[in-house]
Amino acid sequence: MRLINIKPNRPLAVFLTLLPFALVFIAYAIGSDIRLTANPADKLLPAPSTVWDTAARLTTEGDRRSGRILFWYDTWASLKRLGLGIGISASVGLIIGLMIGLLPLVRSFLAQFVAVLSMIPPLALLPILFIVFGLGELSKVVLIVIGTLPFIIRDLSQRTLEVPQELLVKAQTLGASSWVITLRVALPLVMPRLIQAVRLSLGPAWLFLIAAEAIAADLGLGYRIFLVRRYLAMDVILTYVIWITLLAFVMDWALRRLSRWMFPWAEEGL
Repeated sequence: MRLINIKPNRPLAVFLTLLPFALVFIAYAIGSDIRLTANPADKLLPAPSTVWDTAARLTTEGDRRSGRILFWYDTWASLKRLGLGIGISASVGLIIGLMIGLLPLVRSFLAQFVAVLSMIPPLALLPILFIVFGLGELSKVVLIVIGTLPFIIRDLSQRTLEVPQELLVKAQTLGASSWVITLRVALPLVMPRLIQAVRLSLGPAWLFLIAAEAIAADLGLGYRIFLVRRYLAMDVILTYVIWITLLAFVMDWALRRLSRWMFPWAEEGL
C-alpha cells in the first residue's frame, strides 16, 4: 500500500493533531527545568506552572491604580481595531475584486495598480500613517487595511476571472444586466473565496496590529507585550502570546464553520 493512500481513522487523527502541541510543551518544560535548575532566578523560560499562575492573575485581578482587569480591556481594544480593519478590507476588497474580475475597463485601470501596491511593505508606511492620521485608532486601522486589502482584492479578482464564461454568456442571453450578473452569478461564487481570503489575512493583520500598538498605544495586546518586555516578564509575555494565538485560532475556526454552513458546496473538496 502506498503511503499517500493511508488515511488515519478518527482516534489516530486526533492523536496526530495533538502530538505536535504536546511535543512543544514537553520541550519547553524540559528547557525551563534545565534553566531553572541552573539558575532559579532565570526569567527567560518560566516554569509552565508560573505561566499558568500569571494567566490566572491577569484574567481575574484588577489593576492597582484603576481597578480594571487590564487583560480584558487590552483584548477588547485589539479585537475592535482588528475587526474594523478586516471588515473594511473584506468589504472594499469584495467590491473592487468583483469589478476588476468582471469589467475589462476597470481591470485595465486598477489591476496593475493594485499589484504594485501589494508589493509595498505595510510596516514601512507606519511612520507616514502616524504623521498623516495621528497616533490614535485611525492609523492602526488604516495599517491593517493597507496590509490586507491588496491581497484580498487580487485574490477575489482572480477568483472572479475564473467564473466559467458559459455562465456569463447564458446570463447575458437571458437578458441579465451587468448588475444582475454580478449579484446573481459572480457574487455567490466569490463569497466562499472571500471567507478564505479573510482567514489567510488574519495572520498578517495580527502582525500589523501588534506592531502599531507596540509603537503608539496605551491599551491593547501588542502594547502590553512591549510594555512588560523591559522588565523581562516572560510569564506575562507568554500569557499574551498564547492568548493571541488562541484568539486567532478561534477566529479562523469560526470563519471556516461559517463557510461550511453558508456554502457547503464549496467545502466538498476540502
